[in-house]
Amino acid sequence: MRSALFALSAVLVLAACSEAPAGEPVVRSRLDGANPAESASPSPEPTAQAESACRSVTFEVVPLTVCTADPAKHRIDMANVGPDKQPFGSISAFAKSVDAGGIAFAINGGMYGDDLKPIGYYVEGGERLKELDRGDGAKEGGGNFYMKPNGVFFGSGGAWRVLGSNTFFETVGDRPAFGTQSGPMLLVDGKLHPEIQDDGPSKAVRNGVGVDASGRAHFVISDAPVSFGQLARFFRDELQVKNALYLDGAISSLWDPARGRMDKGRVGPIIVVTKQEGKTPE
Repeated sequence: MRSALFALSAVLVLAACSEAPAGEPVVRSRLDGANPAESASPSPEPTAQAESACRSVTFEVVPLTVCTADPAKHRIDMANVGPDKQPFGSISAFAKSVDAGGIAFAINGGMYGDDLKPIGYYVEGGERLKELDRGDGAKEGGGNFYMKPNGVFFGSGGAWRVLGSNTFFETVGDRPAFGTQSGPMLLVDGKLHPEIQDDGPSKAVRNGVGVDASGRAHFVISDAPVSFGQLARFFRDELQVKNALYLDGAISSLWDPARGRMDKGRVGPIIVVTKQEGKTPE
């Protein structure tokens, strides 16, 4: 499975943060016309006899789905383009290109532009396809990605981390096996991003990722509109995560083969969590 992901060619991916943490949401210029309330739809068939790495929870009356990647059981990589050299554009299109039996789950994650090219750091299969973006967004129209600090989710083998982009630049010398840049950071050293309100008026279906002290990567996607503050507090208070990274809003999509969940929506980078051979989630 991992070799199939590594064979995916160079990536053209699409920008992820489309709502402002406080005040009115930023208008997205690349809507696909999908109704976020109708974004979740089942796959034709759940994977037979498979245990799901995802679970449903409720936090401050908001329903959430939490999918956990365990270094002892899973590996992580990125995916964006298929054999035809074109971006998948949706998780369902990606799903058609792989053996679902080897997939624990997949979720959108990473910054992309209207041309489907990454606008931040991106490494797939050990190949760096986009350099770290340390700009301030003045020429790019701003947006959540440029609300510093933004960050990088990255790793190799079973070692995964979330770091602020400047910290990543200053401390990480070796190229990871995978990496994706997004923003803003939801949590930095256990504290909410300074521009995120405790429960601001901007609410949407959103997703993010954080890595706990034991090295497990927790991916959270809301099943109803959630504020940035609520999502950040869930990572901090319930998942005991110190650093958490916002991945996207409105188009947030999850594929959980074991439970037959296949969300609709136009996506760019896809974070793919695969099962290690002979290992299954408990």
